[in-house]
Amino acid sequence: MTDKPLADQLALVTGASRGIGAATALALAAQGAHVVLTARTPGGLEEVEEAIHQAGGSATIAPLDLADPDGVPRLAAALGERWQALDMLVLNAAMLGTLGPVNAIDFKEMSKLFTLNVTAQAALLGAFGPMLRQAKSARVIGLTSSVGRKPRAYWGLYGSSKAAFENLLTAFGEEVRQLTAIRTAIVDPGATRTKMRARAYPGEAPESVKAPEVVAERIAALMVSGFETGHFERVD
Repeated sequence: MTDKPLADQLALVTGASRGIGAATALALAAQGAHVVLTARTPGGLEEVEEAIHQAGGSATIAPLDLADPDGVPRLAAALGERWQALDMLVLNAAMLGTLGPVNAIDFKEMSKLFTLNVTAQAALLGAFGPMLRQAKSARVIGLTSSVGRKPRAYWGLYGSSKAAFENLLTAFGEEVRQLTAIRTAIVDPGATRTKMRARAYPGEAPESVKAPEVVAERIAALMVSGFETGHFERVD
């Protein structure tokens, strides 16, 4: 017996080497989940894995560039050989890109950004769909930004990718809600102390915004309590 509500459940967290992804991995592990950590940087993943182990949790690292078209299917195949079901998927990985006017967008950068922020997310949902269907109560949470819902000058590139991602995840949720136990939700972390935030607001004092752990605790709480497909919330 355990008092950890996510014991014996498997979670996959993307962008887990730092920031909100790393904090979420730690929070889910603290609730008993075995967490698969994926990101491009092995060193960062190893640090998060060690922190989880030091806290008494369990984790597996899976270094991966989500922009690699063959990487996601390989990861799904590898996890499928070890586990039957995926209980939780946190779609956190994203890139900011260059902030600037729409008529100055670099289309090579746009292609790269949409590959990670949208195409790779579709690949994850497709590749891990079978494992999610095997779970008794699968939950998928995607991280978004307010600029995906309310366009802002000079944020058109990143904002449009987040709008597309929200539409994609919401559509997936509607497609499977009557057929499976998979439920999807979108979380807007709001102003949070991350490297992406520091790039976007270089003059902002880091201590003036909340720590990633605040967002992570809310995500973990949603995973524990459950939610209905279409759930959206902003963490202030």
